[in-house]
Amino acid sequence: MAIKIAFFDTKSYDRESFEKLNKDFGFDIHYYKERLSMNTVALAKGKDVVCIFVNAECDHRVIDELVANGVKLIALRCAGFNNVDLQAAKDRIRVVRVPAYSPHAVAEYAMTLMLTLNRKVYRSVYRTREGNFKLNGLLGFDMYGKTVGLIGMGRIAKELIKICRGFGMNVVAYDLYPDHAFAEEHQVKIVTLDELYEESDIISLHCPLTEETKFIINNESITKMKYGAIIINTGRGKLIKTEDLIDGLRTHQLGGAALDVYEEEQNYFYEDRSDKMIDDDKLALLLMMPNVIVTSHQAFFTREALHNIGLTTLQNIKDCFDGKELANEVKA
Repeated sequence: MAIKIAFFDTKSYDRESFEKLNKDFGFDIHYYKERLSMNTVALAKGKDVVCIFVNAECDHRVIDELVANGVKLIALRCAGFNNVDLQAAKDRIRVVRVPAYSPHAVAEYAMTLMLTLNRKVYRSVYRTREGNFKLNGLLGFDMYGKTVGLIGMGRIAKELIKICRGFGMNVVAYDLYPDHAFAEEHQVKIVTLDELYEESDIISLHCPLTEETKFIINNESITKMKYGAIIINTGRGKLIKTEDLIDGLRTHQLGGAALDVYEEEQNYFYEDRSDKMIDDDKLALLLMMPNVIVTSHQAFFTREALHNIGLTTLQNIKDCFDGKELANEVKA
């Protein structure tokens, strides 16, 4: 019998991509619009696999239910796994992920946010559509010669480093385990966090969300930053403590922020909320600020990335049930 997959948080583009690729795998995929949580875990009953995305709630209670329902594998179709309780899953249910779907997609989007925020492209487009062609309030700065600081130096950050160097920017980076050979090749200065805050005109976040990095951007770190620095986040929302970010923007310690992720995004992102009031006061305030861009966790969203996500996810599942070594398994 075909392996049964409960596919949670399905969007039209997910279904289109996975249906096309599944022709070569032959899995029995059941698509659900709901994201995995205690309220929806019953949908996994009788399935062999659950396939989940970034906003799934996969804590110990959900994992207990999955195990009780006979689910043998949690297949994340994303790189991050901070939403899965790995200790609860240990020796009970296996977990796999997609570690690298397209570092180019996210790196290119991070640069897009830098340019758009700096040169006020979003404000200019709104104005010209209303017939306003004034330049007041649209002043930016040359990226050439400025310093960008990257927190994290993984695959995505390395692609962004190449882009930034192409713009003639200086690059400093902080990482617990920096790649010194790459840094030397691309003229990247490895620094401490405090040095990064002090030197950077732009700070871009590319570290995983862990207990150590949760709210790494907060009042204390913001006060150490160069006055007027801008922050780019294409990583995870909880890397930034939102209320502290807002305070930094209000006092002008920060010159702006471009966020593709948000601390409490699960109730908003990937959904159409245009006919409803946003009842998250912090998100509503950010959306009103003229020096803030918020986009809907779309940095990964390219044709190439969707293809790679689908192919790696289905291959992970096949390898698991074929008894092969799981190259992309995540363990506690």
